[in-house]
Amino acid sequence: MDLYRFFLPASVFFLLIMNSCGDSGQKNTDTPTSGRIKVGVDESYRLLIDAEVYTFEAIYKNAHIDAQYKTEADVINDFMNDSVPLIIVNTKLNEKQVEYLRSIQYVPKTTLIAHDAIALVVNNENPDTNLLYQTVKDIFLGKITSWKQINPKSKLGPLRVVFDHLKSSNPRYFKEKFALDSFPPTCSAVQNNEEVIKYVENNKNGIGIVSVNWISDKQDTVSNNFLKRIKVIGIALEGDNNQDTYFYRPYQGYIAEGSYPFTREIYCINRQPYSGLAFGFSAFVAGEKGQLILLHSGLVPAAMPVRIVEIKH
Repeated sequence: MDLYRFFLPASVFFLLIMNSCGDSGQKNTDTPTSGRIKVGVDESYRLLIDAEVYTFEAIYKNAHIDAQYKTEADVINDFMNDSVPLIIVNTKLNEKQVEYLRSIQYVPKTTLIAHDAIALVVNNENPDTNLLYQTVKDIFLGKITSWKQINPKSKLGPLRVVFDHLKSSNPRYFKEKFALDSFPPTCSAVQNNEEVIKYVENNKNGIGIVSVNWISDKQDTVSNNFLKRIKVIGIALEGDNNQDTYFYRPYQGYIAEGSYPFTREIYCINRQPYSGLAFGFSAFVAGEKGQLILLHSGLVPAAMPVRIVEIKH
């Protein structure tokens, strides 16, 4: 009987501990500045988000961000399947996606963090580094298939347009921009932005389509290396076909004022139903320190002005 009286309270105590341990898996284990989460990121922003994650984790020692870089389509699929609570992409969720999330008691929170652009790049030996807006459109419509159609004096042959991936945000952008059902045979894709740079570097007839983040940060060793290997094309304003037209490259000032025609926005989209690490990281990127990183990377911060300086010769 004495042994029974001893073991009964001990057993109850043990069971309470075990139950509490079992319940801990159901509780939120992260806060705005601590814990570990996965974040889905459009591969276009690898260099930028690497810098954001490095700084965030340096400030908040107990926070760990596992950035997963994939194509836009895969990132959004992961988000909808609840594989990641936070994504960084250059498109908003569509109405069906928002309705579905609300039907399962999730309210996605979308935060604009930056303005971005798509750059067109060519081989260093290509003399044609300025294109009219209509010329670019005709290339994607399949009306222009050779460099000689752009410049009769060109020594180059059939042009080849190369995307980073068919499921990425870049081909989706131009399909929407020019109302395309499909791309002409002159267009193809590789696997990522780095391979686009490599292709253009080795093919004089190529036009590479890359996210400007890969070539915009002159202080970043990767970005600076890419800039040495290719040329960035200047694009005229839509409808401007004059001989003395000005051609705009995807520089911060021209992205900010809207002169460069192929711009877009970058968003953090959070589905975490509580104030956790997804909220903390997105707030950091949208805050002062995160916006300074965006500014230094060559993109246009959503919450900070960009000064345009005109240099007269």
